[in-house]
Amino acid sequence: MIPQEWDLSGKRALITADRRGWTPYLASALAEAGADVAVAGWRDEHVAQAAQEVEARGQRSLRYVGNLAQRAGASAAVEAVVGNWGGVDILVNAAQAQFGKPFVDIADGEWDRLMGYNVRAMFLLCQEAGRHMLAQGNGRIVNVISGLAERGLWNSVAYCASQGAAVQLTRALALEWSQKGLRVNAIAAGWMALDAGARSEEEKDPLSRFIPLRRLGHPRELGPLLVYLASDACDFVTGQTLFVDGGAIAHG
Repeated sequence: MIPQEWDLSGKRALITADRRGWTPYLASALAEAGADVAVAGWRDEHVAQAAQEVEARGQRSLRYVGNLAQRAGASAAVEAVVGNWGGVDILVNAAQAQFGKPFVDIADGEWDRLMGYNVRAMFLLCQEAGRHMLAQGNGRIVNVISGLAERGLWNSVAYCASQGAAVQLTRALALEWSQKGLRVNAIAAGWMALDAGARSEEEKDPLSRFIPLRRLGHPRELGPLLVYLASDACDFVTGQTLFVDGGAIAHG
């Protein structure tokens, strides 16, 4: 039984999806807590699986496919939720893109596309959904980002910079809207793998040696924290970036 403060029954959520396959697990966690969940993304195949997971749990779902890094796309995604369900209570920015390349070889277009996907889309969706949340006097925004917001990685300057920007967007927006009934937080995920639980000791990813818990995480392990941050239980929590990384940041 879900504690009353964690119950999302009647809540209307919008979550973004990408090619990594994390969103179905996050969306299903919200649905299991009682929320109706709309899924938005750049490609239909990224959106469809998450929407199906929501519907399989008896909750309503909507699908929107478009360029969320453009004002028209972000606005249309939010308006689809508001138009069909009468409002939006929860926004989860879960879509991320990444590439690895030496810094001096990054082309202007590559930088711009990554920042568009990881930062501009987040900005636009927070703004568009935030307008409705401000009018309602209540809302929850959760930005699902990477632990690389707090540490560097070779050949990943663009990605690390985008994650740092997401942390600062989260902090500053939380302060700006703290008196308006909105709570804005971030989940910083560590190294994840969809098959993490199925690997034998011999098959463990070499990255696991950098993780104190000695294993990769699974996206479903983000779900309980997401539900908390999307719920009334987190009313005294805002502006925070919470790490789910097996102790990697603590290890340094």
